[in-house]
Order: sequence, then C-alpha cells, then structure tokens
Amino acid sequence: MDWDKLVEAAWRARESAYAPYSKFPVGAALLAVDGRIFSGCNVENLSYGLTNCAERVAIGAAVAVGVRQFLAVAVVADTAVPIAPCGACRQVLAEFGVPLVILANRSERVEFLLEELLPRASAGILDRPE
Repeated sequence: MDWDKLVEAAWRARESAYAPYSKFPVGAALLAVDGRIFSGCNVENLSYGLTNCAERVAIGAAVAVGVRQFLAVAVVADTAVPIAPCGACRQVLAEFGVPLVILANRSERVEFLLEELLPRASAGILDRPE
C-alpha cells in the first residue's frame, strides 16, 4: 500500500507542534479503518511529564469522535534516522490495536508491526490466571 498520504498528513501536523522546550517537533497521522486520517503533534509543557506525544494526540482526536479501529500510524520528525514512538505511545497504540507503525524522516521511511516494537503488549496484570 502507498502510505504517502498518511506520511504527508503527519508532516503537516508536525508544523503545529508546540515544542518550546525541546525544540523537537513531531507529527503523527493515524489511519482509521473507515479511511479517515486523524493527525496529532507533540504538545509540551514546562512540567515535562505532562507533555503529550504526537501519537497520543492523534489517538485522542480519533477517540473524541468515536473512532477506535485503525490500520496504521505514521510518525515523522526532522532527524538523521526515523524516530520510533516512546514506550507510553507504543502501549496506547497497542490498546487500540494499531497494527502498523510507519516511521519517516525527510529521506527515509521504515515500517514495523507494532508487535515488533512492543512484544507481549497485552501480557501483564490483567492476564493472570483466575
């Protein structure tokens, strides 16, 4: 599948990033099963733990209008190599079953299955025997 449209939406979202502290704008775009694209950018806060990553902003935008099924997410940044979602974002993407993660910079694009980036995402406290 040609993911150009999704990656382009992520680059557009990146332009709106609020990153006054890190100076590291990131964009994300999420493709829903119905074909809609939901975008997000990172939104920083002086209390850095309150920062929202682009991927979670995109998920929030989709969930806010009732969308909960997705095909892929694209994450972009102006870096030497494509960046990958942080651990928290990987877990949130797993929560909503986003199977494909596309990472891009200005010259390269790589694809991963989310299960490659976060193996055993559903294993844990909720999977204990009864």
